[in-house]
Amino acid sequence: MARKRFIAGNWKLNLTIDEGVSLVQGLAKALAADPKSAQVEVAVCPTFLALHAVAQAAKGSAVGIGGQNAYFEEKGAFTGESSASLLKNAGAKYVILGHSERRQFFGDTDATINRRLKAVIAQGLVPILCIGETLAERDGGKLEEVLSRQLQGSLDGLTAAQLEHLVVAYEPVWAIGTGRTATTAQAQEAHAFVRGVLRKLVGELAERVRIQYGGSVKPDNAFELLSQPDVDGALVGGASLKLADFTAIIAAH
Repeated sequence: MARKRFIAGNWKLNLTIDEGVSLVQGLAKALAADPKSAQVEVAVCPTFLALHAVAQAAKGSAVGIGGQNAYFEEKGAFTGESSASLLKNAGAKYVILGHSERRQFFGDTDATINRRLKAVIAQGLVPILCIGETLAERDGGKLEEVLSRQLQGSLDGLTAAQLEHLVVAYEPVWAIGTGRTATTAQAQEAHAFVRGVLRKLVGELAERVRIQYGGSVKPDNAFELLSQPDVDGALVGGASLKLADFTAIIAAH
């Protein structure tokens, strides 16, 4: 079935408020000038500090706004955290969860990601669930084991009805920020496997779930990656910080 392509930019710990506002204004203008842009869904995920200002700058445009993470409690003594409801109030529609950097540097596990996912869904936000293997896991023949475990753990206790708007981002950890990219065959193979696991977990909804590829997506490889039948978009890191590069990736859909 046809799934609308979804290109999201993860700004990570980059861009000041003013820089983020300027970039999203340029992006909104570029999308408005391209009649084909309606064929693709576009979002950017700024830092928590810039999110509200960027959301205000993007209001009325074709650019959606997302958070880079969300805590599983709504309020309380949790210094340094931000809840799904606060993100929503600041203007977010999407939330990235389980990014490999969160797993690697901040101790996120499938169990805590599951709790975050439930909190995000409860607020009516669109979760972008990140999964992916390290180079050692791929070389060790554990790709399918890792992806299955991450999906099952992250989605535990959730029904297909609750996951209607789920987005999955497959990000081979060894290809993030390294300049290395999975071949189109490797990307398609992993995406098709993920969709197969989703069929077992949520049934026919799996055909509607969009699976993004994340891992050094650039203008020169975007078209080939996005041409694969199970690659439904991209979660873009560094290239989303440059207007020309990001718009070129969006145009490659």
